Amino acid sequence: MSILNIKLVKSLAGRLKKQVATAESFGLRKINSETRQPDNEATRGKIKVIEHLVEVTEC
Repeated sequence: MSILNIKLVKSLAGRLKKQVATAESFGLRKINSETRQPDNEATRGKIKVIEHLVEVTEC
């Protein structure tokens, strides 16, 4: 199973509550914060909600 590196590149200020909650569920609270998550359907679904705020790379 591969790992995804997720980096928050845009601010959460003024975003929908669902988008902020999704980012915080990943542990992303400040710009340039990063997290590593397993590459599965649940993670991909969360990324889809905030795809315009994050940068995703495979490790």
